Amino acid sequence: MNLSISADYVKSKGCPEPYLRKIADAGFSHVHWGHHYHTDFIYSKHEIHQISKWLDEYNLKLLDLHASSGMEKQFFAMREYQRLAGVELVENRLLMAAELGTDVIIIHIPEEPDPADEKVLFWSQLHKSMDELQKIAVPRGIRIALENLFPSNFTTIHRLFDEYDPSFLGLCYDTGHGNINDKNFERFDILKDRLISVHLHDNNGMTDDHNLVFSGTIDWERVAGILASSAYTKCVSMELMIWKSETKDEDKFLARAFETGTVLSEMIAREKAVD
Repeated sequence: MNLSISADYVKSKGCPEPYLRKIADAGFSHVHWGHHYHTDFIYSKHEIHQISKWLDEYNLKLLDLHASSGMEKQFFAMREYQRLAGVELVENRLLMAAELGTDVIIIHIPEEPDPADEKVLFWSQLHKSMDELQKIAVPRGIRIALENLFPSNFTTIHRLFDEYDPSFLGLCYDTGHGNINDKNFERFDILKDRLISVHLHDNNGMTDDHNLVFSGTIDWERVAGILASSAYTKCVSMELMIWKSETKDEDKFLARAFETGTVLSEMIAREKAVD
């Protein structure tokens, strides 16, 4: 059974080695790299090499990598120096992904602003960054997945999908975000042909808790049906955080995550068989 979990299920900073070891011991085959997902941190070649050694040591594969829009280095920034720094930050993650053997990185991208003058500049800056990143990503066989956020950023996502080829841009669907602002997962169903990455987790429909699947209010039968008929070809990938879980013991948390991930994988397989 191939299953993936976020490597930063405890925290997204500091040495990841203890968590990778526990993830492997729990039976997972893959990890979603979420460390430093919302920082200006630049990975050096030495850090990337060490991560590669850990993955090999624990027989784990990198499913995908959560890139960063940064705190100050933002590829959609209005100030040009910040935009350029943001492109450099995402480029760092693209090169890291290539080195670690994955073909997808995920980015957060905001909704277009309301004021007309800001909207024009926003799109001008964003188009420059996307064009620059496309030249780095496509030759390396890496696609960028745009993640659905809350508040909703679907206007931005839809426009970029109209403007850029699937060989470059795809969708990362976050079920927790969707449970808050995507009624009955309608947008998910509409965009499923662009799906290349998933962040699967549960919540109460109001707060982004990153809880175990089947622990909240998400209609997992509905989600499994969409996943089964989507373009997504990889394994179930759960972006979980232990800090809001009722289970605080790491080993028990990971065991429960593996158990529920297996059930969801079987649900998706049944849906595919019906189709």
